[in-house]
Amino acid sequence: MLKKLPKENMGGSNLGWLRSRFHFSFAEYYNPQNMNFGVLRVINDDLIEPNSGFNTHPHSNMEIISYVIDGEITHKDSMGNEETLKRGEVQYLSAGDGIYHSEHNLHNSKILRLLQIWILPPKNGLPKLYGSHKFKEEERKNNLLNIVSSTNGEAKVKIHQDINMYVSELDKNKELEYDIKTNRQIYFVLIEGKANINDIILDYGDALEITEEKSIKIEALENSHFLFIEMAS
Repeated sequence: MLKKLPKENMGGSNLGWLRSRFHFSFAEYYNPQNMNFGVLRVINDDLIEPNSGFNTHPHSNMEIISYVIDGEITHKDSMGNEETLKRGEVQYLSAGDGIYHSEHNLHNSKILRLLQIWILPPKNGLPKLYGSHKFKEEERKNNLLNIVSSTNGEAKVKIHQDINMYVSELDKNKELEYDIKTNRQIYFVLIEGKANINDIILDYGDALEITEEKSIKIEALENSHFLFIEMAS
């Protein structure tokens, strides 16, 4: 089953320094019929103006992944971590029983675009984790790159929850296929471009819920950049 989610139907927010598209209920966008997809609780497509960002704030019992699309993000947290990441690079935070962090765009002129993704942990009170990986463009170019997995998986970034997250930058007319195991489902986000997924056309910003399917075939109708999360159904 395929359910297209056009970006025009998603929630939104404009705070001046921050413009967001909410895939699920978040902040002032509340929709009790759209709280999550499996263990996926949040995907926010954020645009953060230069010299601004999220000041220090707490999180607990959530696994948070940031995927940078354009610009650069600078992270600081209460565990002493501090670093700056750019396009295609990933940071993750498993907040455990509580952590404070900040996320800023310190660039003087360039807007930062990123996907902020929240995954529900398998249980509360798990150990805190923080890490990042600076993936190279050639790793995802016309290839499915597994950027996040569970601690039992093989991705460079590992969290507690049983998920796999993949990204790709697919040239026009190129195709990729992915087999879906029994009792698994996918949330698919087209970040840039235009693509055909199992005969459903997505434009940039659109999403797709994929359930009870055996495989997906992805064809880039334009140069396309996408991310999807595979999880238990």
